Amino acid sequence: MGRDVNFPMSGAVCSAYSRNEEDETLSPLVLVDQNMAPAGRIRSGDSVIFYNIRGEREIELTRSLTENTFREFPVDPNLAVNFATMIEYQKGLNVQVAFEPLGTLSDTLSDVIAAHGLTQAKITEAEKAVHVGYFFNGKKADLLPGEERIIIPTRKDVKLFDEAPEMSIADITRTAIAKIKDPDCNFILVNFPNVDVVGHIENEPAVLRAIQAVDRHTGLLIDEALRQEIAVIVTADHGTVEKWLYPDGGVDTGHTDSPVPFLVLHPDRELTLKAQGSLIDVAPTVLDLFGMPAPPTMTGVSLLEQSKNSCAPVKRLLFLILDGWGLCENTKGNLIACAETPVMDKLMKSYPSAQLSASGVDVGLPPKTVGNSEAGHMHIGAGRRIYSDRLRIDESIANSDFYQNPAFQNTMKLANQKGGSVHLMGIVSFFSSHGSIEHLFALMDMAKQLQVSRLFIHSMLGRRGEQAQSGARYIQQVEEKCLSLQLGQVVSVIGRYWSMDREENWDRIEKTYRMLVYGEGNAVPGK
Repeated sequence: MGRDVNFPMSGAVCSAYSRNEEDETLSPLVLVDQNMAPAGRIRSGDSVIFYNIRGEREIELTRSLTENTFREFPVDPNLAVNFATMIEYQKGLNVQVAFEPLGTLSDTLSDVIAAHGLTQAKITEAEKAVHVGYFFNGKKADLLPGEERIIIPTRKDVKLFDEAPEMSIADITRTAIAKIKDPDCNFILVNFPNVDVVGHIENEPAVLRAIQAVDRHTGLLIDEALRQEIAVIVTADHGTVEKWLYPDGGVDTGHTDSPVPFLVLHPDRELTLKAQGSLIDVAPTVLDLFGMPAPPTMTGVSLLEQSKNSCAPVKRLLFLILDGWGLCENTKGNLIACAETPVMDKLMKSYPSAQLSASGVDVGLPPKTVGNSEAGHMHIGAGRRIYSDRLRIDESIANSDFYQNPAFQNTMKLANQKGGSVHLMGIVSFFSSHGSIEHLFALMDMAKQLQVSRLFIHSMLGRRGEQAQSGARYIQQVEEKCLSLQLGQVVSVIGRYWSMDREENWDRIEKTYRMLVYGEGNAVPGK
């Protein structure tokens, strides 16, 4: 892609590639005018729309721009903006929400376990804390009676996890074994995040180490569970590295549409399973093992082929989620198949197993879309199909309700009334689970309809699910959209590593804040 005066920011991204930068960790790029002054910075009286979805990686940046009492790093105390978000990122944020949550889910697997007086412990490291808690429990953040969440701190001594593919797995295993040995703990959920987290980085040797670490530690936990005569379930939330290559041979670091494994180890019975199912069948199966009836709201079905009275209910269960561990028969580009996985190989041969759909409409996502951790954990825990925010938004755009959304209308009209600017901020991607370029384009169309006079776009790039160096192509598409509308400028571009954090790495969020507000970054001359 050559440099073009009409596309300064996409050209600047290409130049960054020549400096060995990549989309995920791209240093901030800032458009400047002929006097080298940053263009389109966020000012008091302006309106900001953060159009990302999912939400857990969007909270920190939103707080820095909206909280009067924000203290995590120095911010402009006089900055007062009108702020809207596509969905609710967190209760209590000082924002308007365009697509309000449909509400929390009742009668989830965790709810039923708690209602029967059993105890449950959920163990992972900080990267997946929100998934084993908030999403698994049906978008409920508060602990249930008898529930404990043990979150192992994520390592801070590495920039990216390919530097330490084992992550904090040893601490997770040590903590889980203590709970397995505790006879008073009935349901022990363990999430190993390594395959998913490291799989998003283009480093094959590191991914293989991550897979092998998960395999090894899965074996350690199962061995202890069997010694304690505890039933075990092994499954995953979505696939990742079992389809490591695009058809052209390029590396695909995103999620996949593959099915995931489901295995049951019973302490004293050899069970048989249905060969196929989906993630919504997991919760009814767990309740079946416990001898508990599934609530009517669970539309999934138990995968056990035995009658309910064929064996005594289990009293304790170890539930392992191998995050990102998908199944694929094709061995080409299949890093799961390339890795040494003696534990999972033996389990798949020796114990009853099923393949579960974990993508697309089966987990409430648009047809033919890949799975993700949010949808995966929510459907495992809910036992029913929950329609995703992305599907709701896509349908709203298709039937034009989107353009009448009160939160967006109010935010844009306030900018017009105050003589301020409208800023659209978010991921620029089609495949990201955190947002869609189509949502950005719809907001740009809406701004044109409402005769917004100054429209500025602040883009975040990522590598997950995208071909290498796809960010420049996306930015050019946005710049082309600005030209066709005769409205708007892409004025900031930054890697999502800096802007979409969820581990309180405030130095990263500060870098993004200072780009947005003060124009700090690599200067890109405009036309």
